[in-house]
Amino acid sequence: MSKPEFVYVTFIETTPEKVWAALTDAAIMQRYWFGYSVCSDWTVGAPIKLGKDGRVTDDGEVLIFEPVTRLSYSWHAIYDPEMAKETASRVTFDLERKGKYVKLTVTHEDFPPGSKVLPSISTGWPMVLSSLKSWLETGRPMPEDFVN
Repeated sequence: MSKPEFVYVTFIETTPEKVWAALTDAAIMQRYWFGYSVCSDWTVGAPIKLGKDGRVTDDGEVLIFEPVTRLSYSWHAIYDPEMAKETASRVTFDLERKGKYVKLTVTHEDFPPGSKVLPSISTGWPMVLSSLKSWLETGRPMPEDFVN
């Protein structure tokens, strides 16, 4: 039996460069990720920290950095004591130009059996990625209070 994974595909009317910037620029991320951002120097092996208002909620390290096409990093939820006991999972973003659209595929995988992180990201990623799409296409992300 294969390990559970999460896959989300969306098509965004924009350029791969704009999607890439939204995935790697902390100031841009805060606009659509409900105030959260991922900080890193984006070199393979570099640490990443996801958080908001100076509080780190998740950490990991950069695994793949192929500008404008592929980004992957490990993901270790540390904000919850039970989730923090789990081994790190892996999230990968694949970008592919499709005419005037970008096909963005997000794959989050390598969860241990009975993972508590998997259900959390399974509701979190659709909100974040819907907000990203809305922001890139209209200039308006989903409101921050949407997740509260």
